[in-house]
Amino acid sequence: MASKTDIRALKLEELTEKLVALGEKSFRAKQVYEWLWNKGARTFADMTNLSLELRTRLEEHFAINHIHVDEEQRSEDGTIKNAVKLFDGRVVESVLIPTETRITACISSQVGCSLDCTFCATARLKRMRNLNPDEIYDQVVAIRQQAELYYGRPLTNIVLMGMGEPLLNYNNVIAAIDKITSPEGLGMSPRRITLSTVGVTKMIRKMADDGVKFKLAVSLHSAIDEKRSKLMPINETNKLSDLVSALQYWYQKTGSRVTFEYVVWRGINDGDEDIRALVKLCKKLPCKVNLIEYNPIDAGPYQQADADRVAAYQNALEAVGIVAKVRRSRGKDIDAACGQLANKNLAVVPVEG
Repeated sequence: MASKTDIRALKLEELTEKLVALGEKSFRAKQVYEWLWNKGARTFADMTNLSLELRTRLEEHFAINHIHVDEEQRSEDGTIKNAVKLFDGRVVESVLIPTETRITACISSQVGCSLDCTFCATARLKRMRNLNPDEIYDQVVAIRQQAELYYGRPLTNIVLMGMGEPLLNYNNVIAAIDKITSPEGLGMSPRRITLSTVGVTKMIRKMADDGVKFKLAVSLHSAIDEKRSKLMPINETNKLSDLVSALQYWYQKTGSRVTFEYVVWRGINDGDEDIRALVKLCKKLPCKVNLIEYNPIDAGPYQQADADRVAAYQNALEAVGIVAKVRRSRGKDIDAACGQLANKNLAVVPVEG
């Protein structure tokens, strides 16, 4: 028998056509679609308001390639890291981050990453493939269920800051966000979603042209071209001047200011010239800055800067009216913090191709 069709890869209109071709009434497609997206059905047997005959027919022709949370790790601060097994045996990681006022899902968009940022554990995996829209969506559903199970509270925010570069999986990421924000999906506000990028300028402009409603964060880490290129090789082809221009265009088109994510490392970017360069760059567009605590991935050259240097950054930015917050990391004891998603169990997963 031919391989089954991934049913969640079909639009409602396509699903309707296929079910009608199987001799079903067209309205059945909407019922199935609701089960797939709004109710998060993992199997066709879950679709209890459909006849047994229809469920059997769906099982014969279609597949639901649902993710499976293979392992949960609980941090002493309440953070939960998930090892998420995909239908082909690959594994990515997602993180639930709780605070008193919100619960945030940090989700992945690729298996591994191709951008070789020197301070990030995920970069060591290399990119194996893009995630499909339903695989991105399922991570959110899983964390929403964990939020209600463990905390009795709803999921409030989503950040695409996990494994991978979202803008290099643009179509699938946008399709997933469309489903997450759709009434037929999870019905979440796009203003509760933040996409984090290393700064793929062409795609930032495309997002602006496409009129997206979610928020944008950029991993910056240096406002000096030579230094940023050593930290983040993508800067060689997406220079800071081009990035600033793209972000000015983003703000012009969307009216949404960007957030710069900025880690300060001892002896690398904690000097006065680094601070002056960041202040100069930030004055060129509406923005705010998150100064992020570094999470070591080994005993290498990257170490958290001294508190007085981070404070010097914050004071210099605030002196010119730029909002700057110091962000403490969550989940460090389970390698769930920013830059630590290396998927230590990925190497033991037997996968072809």
